[in-house]
Amino acid sequence: MANQTENRSTILMGKPVALAGPQLKAGDKAPDFDVVDAKLQPVNLAGTGDGVRILSVVPSLDTPVCDAQTKRFEDEAAKMSDVKIFTVSMDLPFAQKRWCGNYGINHVGMLSDHKSGSFGENYGTLIPAVRIESRAIFVIDGNNELKHVEYVPEVSAHPNYEAALDAAKAALAKK
Repeated sequence: MANQTENRSTILMGKPVALAGPQLKAGDKAPDFDVVDAKLQPVNLAGTGDGVRILSVVPSLDTPVCDAQTKRFEDEAAKMSDVKIFTVSMDLPFAQKRWCGNYGINHVGMLSDHKSGSFGENYGTLIPAVRIESRAIFVIDGNNELKHVEYVPEVSAHPNYEAALDAAKAALAKK
């Protein structure tokens, strides 16, 4: 993988922490991964579909910014039926399912990286010291090319929602 040896970090609770994996960029091929869905079924990149997808990566749904980020993409997913949106976290599938039930999340798919951490390692979002994902957004087109990549520098900060949504809309327009 490209940039594998690069020293990368994010800010967690006011302190820099190391990230594992490459720093991807728009134009790169989207890496494969091995996660599980709410039914404990394996999901890889192909399992997310072949159209435009947004992968919204959060540390834990039970934190305020992750909660808000996932709810924002739920609202957007209801308006963008041609785009599949997934939240990826280290939360157990049971916790993801409970959280979705509590907040009426029906349009965003939940993917758990808890088993292998392969998503975090392949997308450069894994914080090995605490085994959670850093906050990031990836927009993938139908050819599995990354159209937008945002690694949020501070885990407690919001991503640029509009940039991700604009990239998804642009990818749809090029279909």
